[in-house]
Amino acid sequence: MAKKVTKKPVQAIPRDIQVVNIVVSASLEHDIPLEKMAATLSNTEYNPEQFPGLVIRIKDPKTSALIFSSGKIVCTGARTMENVEEAVKKIIKSLEKINVNITIKPVIKVQNIVASGSVGMVLNLNQLAMKLENTEYEPEQFPGLVYKLPQAKATFLLFSNGKVVCTGTKSKEAVDQALDMLIENLKKIS
Repeated sequence: MAKKVTKKPVQAIPRDIQVVNIVVSASLEHDIPLEKMAATLSNTEYNPEQFPGLVIRIKDPKTSALIFSSGKIVCTGARTMENVEEAVKKIIKSLEKINVNITIKPVIKVQNIVASGSVGMVLNLNQLAMKLENTEYEPEQFPGLVYKLPQAKATFLLFSNGKVVCTGTKSKEAVDQALDMLIENLKKIS
């Protein structure tokens, strides 16, 4: 007599997503002497022949920023807006060391948020590539499926184990909404 084979149910992966990087821009509204900054501060890199901006690395919160001579800055690496504000304050403090006093409170504008986590289910990427619109899937080149969700202004990288990376949003709330839309779309086709 043949033995009955029962499939074990696939364990659900808990649905969660965490912000891993916030990219912001701001203007200090002051010309910045990048050569002087590079010569004075040890946590900087400046090579104007290759790139017009100076890189400054901040240990705590662990962030990096590009600073341009116009006073525009782009800061990356923070995981919270509090970290962003702390990093910008440290940049301003660094500038005080070379007698550049920033008297304004810079307006910080979020350009992009990157979040990663899980949708709580195993994904058949071949099936998703066929059934979802706005996808790119080249498993020979990269193991993830790229899924653009224009209504959420978000792009997801989806992996077969249910892990996801979300980019393109500008707030934690927008990340959560995009994840909800993604899960809804996944449930419709599975």
